Amino acid sequence: MKTNFRALWLLAKENYKLYLAALLCTVATVTIGFMTPLIFSETIDVVLSNGPSSMPAWAKAPVLALGGREFLRQNYWIIPLVLIAINILNGFLSYYKEICTTRAGETVAKTLRDRIYRQLTYLPFAYHVRAETGDLIQRSTSDVETIRRFLSSQVIEAFRAIIMAVIAFTILFGRNVELAFYSMILIPVMFIASYTFFTINTKNFKKTDESEGKMSAVLQENLTGVRVVRAFGMQQSEVEKFDTVSSDFRQKAFKQMKYLTAYWTSMDGVTMLQIMITLIACIFKAVKGEITVGTLIVFTSYISMLLYPLRQLGRILSEAGKSLVALGRITEIMDEKAEGKEAGEVTPLLNGDIVFDHVSFGYEDGTKILDDFCMTIPTGKTVALLGNTGSGKSTIVHLLQRLFAPDTGTITIGGVDIQTIDRAYLRSHVGLMLQEPFLYGRTVMGNLAIAAPKKSEPEIFEMSRVAHADGFIREFENGYETIIGERGVTLSGGQRQRVAIARTLLKENNILVFDDSLSAVDMQTDRAIRDELKTNRGGVTTIIISHRINTLAEADRIFVLENGKLTAEGTHKELTGRAGLYQQIFAIQSALEDDLNKSRDAVAKEESKCKDTKK
Repeated sequence: MKTNFRALWLLAKENYKLYLAALLCTVATVTIGFMTPLIFSETIDVVLSNGPSSMPAWAKAPVLALGGREFLRQNYWIIPLVLIAINILNGFLSYYKEICTTRAGETVAKTLRDRIYRQLTYLPFAYHVRAETGDLIQRSTSDVETIRRFLSSQVIEAFRAIIMAVIAFTILFGRNVELAFYSMILIPVMFIASYTFFTINTKNFKKTDESEGKMSAVLQENLTGVRVVRAFGMQQSEVEKFDTVSSDFRQKAFKQMKYLTAYWTSMDGVTMLQIMITLIACIFKAVKGEITVGTLIVFTSYISMLLYPLRQLGRILSEAGKSLVALGRITEIMDEKAEGKEAGEVTPLLNGDIVFDHVSFGYEDGTKILDDFCMTIPTGKTVALLGNTGSGKSTIVHLLQRLFAPDTGTITIGGVDIQTIDRAYLRSHVGLMLQEPFLYGRTVMGNLAIAAPKKSEPEIFEMSRVAHADGFIREFENGYETIIGERGVTLSGGQRQRVAIARTLLKENNILVFDDSLSAVDMQTDRAIRDELKTNRGGVTTIIISHRINTLAEADRIFVLENGKLTAEGTHKELTGRAGLYQQIFAIQSALEDDLNKSRDAVAKEESKCKDTKK
């Protein structure tokens, strides 16, 4: 909690000039607010009733210089004019105060959003694997808004309540000590109630905020996977899942509002009771002649001016508690170790073999993926990886890009341990094409150019041709300027893969990795793309991960993985002649292909017979 208080203070400190200006305006507006009852009091007791003045000498000096009581009686219009003038000034000061606090709050919010986004961008891949996207969005938006709301209004309100209390107590005790004590009998009760509410509400808000984060996560997951939901007819189950988390959020939010309602109603009662006690005591004193009517007006006016800010104290503390919870959730993100700039080597990756030397790796949940894994990929060659699900194929790629670090063993390129190579440099030379590529909701050209902004249009067109994407792109009504929608939703799976391949090729990587990235294209297009790559990107080390034997067959070397270990390697011819997983898959796919060809032949014969019959 102390750490969060310090972080909140540091955020406000960055905009101290705005807060200082707002604080000065607050002092001025509070002072003006207290002047109004005093002017009424002096008017009744001094000008109208010939009573003694209660004003300090420095305040009476300007009036005495003008002629004192008689001057005011002859020029009574001055009093309402002064009241109007100071309240107009009060309006201007209040406006400027709101401008300062609003600007400070919005600046803090922008600063927080920018820092969170930058942090999330540079956090390691492992963090995003375990984090819920919806919850991260919740922390980056709703939690930031909670902090903004507190810093833009409640901070100054807290200072305002303190200033009003100090001024009110000073004046009230100066007027009548006994009445001043009567006027603050229930104030300790208000402080205790406010602190109790702050403690309870902070705990409840944390639970409510976390519940809202879960609700956002379910919503985000549903919207992102809308195709899967529709394909499997899961709409009703998704509605029920959201209803569960939504109901939990409603329950927690309702519980929080019950405490808030109980606080406000009880504080209203305490406030009115304190005003009544003060009023009764003042009336008794006035009837006995112990105080003047002006003093009665001062006490009844000031106690209302004092109690309502104190009544707001619970709200201020409540918002402070919410802000501390929200800041704590944001701090959890900021405390994660990001992938910052490294002072690693920047070494050419053109002529080096990729060597996995006794590499072992497992995830945080204890799942072992690679176990004492050894593999050598010759530079400039095309190699293929085949294995069953969970055998470690994608993990190899993640390790190669330093998205994860091996638990034991080393991975070297050209004899250099990749852990000593700068991450940004390494990843800029290892082009990764995934089975489900991510495309932005912008134009085709915008998606392609993002990989290499300095590339000319002819170069972009050429790489699109190599990826066999240029043809279908030009068939669109707006060609390369066609908006493809969020995540490339308007494209087919094969089209998305080809656009992603073209985008990767534009970076001119030294190592290319196809992680099942040709699975959605037909076999003819698959072969055509690989032929184009051989022609245009010869000498580049290429790693192909696929379950399609026809895709793997032409690789210079094929590696077979089973349960995190390398169980076989060789050419297509060697592996098909050797008992093992590769031979089994080849036999199954060959049989399926034979059956498919027979079916096509049968269909062709039937169509031929139909044509002869019609003739």
